[in-house]
Amino acid sequence: MGISYQSYNPEIWGGLECTINRVGNSFRDQLQYTGHYTRNDDINRIALLGFKKIRYPILWEAHQKITIKEKINWKRTKGQLDKLKANNIIPIAGLVHHGSGPAFTNLMDDSFAQQLSMYATKVATQFPWLEYYTPVNEPLTTARFSGLYGHWFPHHKNSLSFAKIFLNQLKGIVLSMKAIRKINANAKLVQTEDLAKTHSTPALQYQATFENERRWLTYDMLCGKVNDQHFFWNYFISLGIEPVALQFFLDNTCVPDVAGFNYYVTSERFLDDKIHLYPHCDCGGNGQHLYADIAAVRAVKPAGLKSLLKEAWQRYHLPLALTEVHINCTREEQLRWFKEAWDISCNLNKEGVNIKAITAWSLLGAFDWNSLLTREEKIYETGVYDISKNELRSTALVKLIQSLIKTGDYHHPVIQEKGWWHKSYPGNKNFFINASSSPLLIFGCNGTLGKAFTHLCERRSISYRALSHNEADITKKDEIEDAINKYKPWAIINAAGFVRVDDAEAERKKCFNLNAEAPGNLASICKNHSIQLMTFSSDLVFDGEKQSPYIEADFVKPLNVYGESKAKSEQLVLNNYSSSLIIRTSAFFGPWDQYNFVYYILNSLKENKPCYAANDVTVSPTYVPHLADKALDLLIDEEKGIWHLTNEGMITWHSFAEEVAMRGGYTSKKIISCLQQEMEWKAKRPAYSAMQSNKGIKLPLLHHAIEQFFQEKII
Repeated sequence: MGISYQSYNPEIWGGLECTINRVGNSFRDQLQYTGHYTRNDDINRIALLGFKKIRYPILWEAHQKITIKEKINWKRTKGQLDKLKANNIIPIAGLVHHGSGPAFTNLMDDSFAQQLSMYATKVATQFPWLEYYTPVNEPLTTARFSGLYGHWFPHHKNSLSFAKIFLNQLKGIVLSMKAIRKINANAKLVQTEDLAKTHSTPALQYQATFENERRWLTYDMLCGKVNDQHFFWNYFISLGIEPVALQFFLDNTCVPDVAGFNYYVTSERFLDDKIHLYPHCDCGGNGQHLYADIAAVRAVKPAGLKSLLKEAWQRYHLPLALTEVHINCTREEQLRWFKEAWDISCNLNKEGVNIKAITAWSLLGAFDWNSLLTREEKIYETGVYDISKNELRSTALVKLIQSLIKTGDYHHPVIQEKGWWHKSYPGNKNFFINASSSPLLIFGCNGTLGKAFTHLCERRSISYRALSHNEADITKKDEIEDAINKYKPWAIINAAGFVRVDDAEAERKKCFNLNAEAPGNLASICKNHSIQLMTFSSDLVFDGEKQSPYIEADFVKPLNVYGESKAKSEQLVLNNYSSSLIIRTSAFFGPWDQYNFVYYILNSLKENKPCYAANDVTVSPTYVPHLADKALDLLIDEEKGIWHLTNEGMITWHSFAEEVAMRGGYTSKKIISCLQQEMEWKAKRPAYSAMQSNKGIKLPLLHHAIEQFFQEKII
């Protein structure tokens, strides 16, 4: 009997980004940032994904902070582990995750390993049923960041410190597993490390060779491969490490039961001696050469996940797992990254490589990894869930994981195209778009929003068809039906409409026809075809009487015809198709056309003309690329209802004009401050229409949006 396809499928594990690292005297706790300590239902929500195992932290720094004799309060951890047991999820207990231990020790402390093993004994004694452990996550990576690069405590930058930190962690793993197995003889080691590879220019091949041998050190040491014939034996001795410290690992082999590898899009590196091509921050050296160290995917064709997993298998012949699969990117790229890792793992299993599992990492997302945790800026990247509102909001990754666990497959039109990492290195064909995939259909392609969505669909490799008013009039049902039947879209974006706020006062019927009746009819048609719909509303549905930012649930009371048409649109769309997604936004500006306030100011100042701006009207200006990017993510997540999307911040039109002038290099002398009643406006505006989302969605701060505008403007 042949082997079924299902037998080739790896397990899917879950994992929480749980780093507690130390920078200076400050401990940074990812689980505190993501709110996991204060929410009681995370485990039950995560269990709905269908995991059988989860990498779950029982971190030393979270349980013993002041002294090694400190009595540990296990109450919360016990409660969480009990929930995992109740949901039939097996935990893989992590004890140190990029940490340096509690304040009473550190990675350079000779007693670090013994102290960690004492903590491991306490964990195993308290929870003797725990079977899987990762005593120290990525010890080689942590040693580089803490001992060689100086990013994390104790902030050393020399090879001897790197060696001591690395060996202390490895010894901690060995002693911890010995201690745990005295209590549970069946305890298993799931060891993790970065699956890295270094590429280089010819002049730096010697450095790349060194780093490519170093990348295996964690497993070589634990498996007893580092003897006096191994390159790194003599290397460590040359640094001042005593032979007895290395002999310890030959006498106490601790072969992992599962070799876990973490592979990120930046895991493979490229070393380039042509440092004049790079910003100063990318450049360093080894004492012999100065060079830039950049992500290989930006410079050369990387070896890739499949090749590197094969290398690991051929070297160790141990069961392998991908213990972190995550990318900080747009939603479709997150889907593509995980699905690609899944497909590679399935195919490797068919070839006889034992890929036991892949791990949906960063279930709750992560903070500040853009700075390698060196700055506390609370910059958040979503994971499988988005916790921006301090609750778990499912992203499209939830359906992906559930489908792979249940059926071994997953389909969505946006993942039929390859991810950006296949297209970024020089000389590669920037192929785009999979013509066979069902497109995203955009009505109103010539307007500001329509242009933004076509631009971003191309940037994000999302198949689309964009139609102008002449190609499809959304006020005519038969033309909508014809477009749907012709293109068979998976979703529709309505970027069409009447946009001239003042003209609407005299053209009420036309405004309502385009802004209210047409979207209402479009919603009915989308419902009949089971197609997702996204359409747009405005801050002008509010009357401005509120003194704090408007949220989604606030009562609408428009002051002008345009606002009335948008309020009516919201009502009709949701009544006709409750699964529709409505984005309320405000005062948008962008780099790709001149029909916005920012270009009005810049063009006026360029021509030395006066420009008028109200000083008694407060808004939340919105940068169109930020708006469209986040809106696409929400659409792919299959969100529905009304959502507010504006850049964080509020400002008067006059102050906004002054900010634009300053950033553009102009004086503000020509900016004339006016009251609303002095402006040549036919339609009354609310004096205050700042908005924010009560659903946890945030766009970048307004000043960041303005900065980006000046970087991207092309006119």
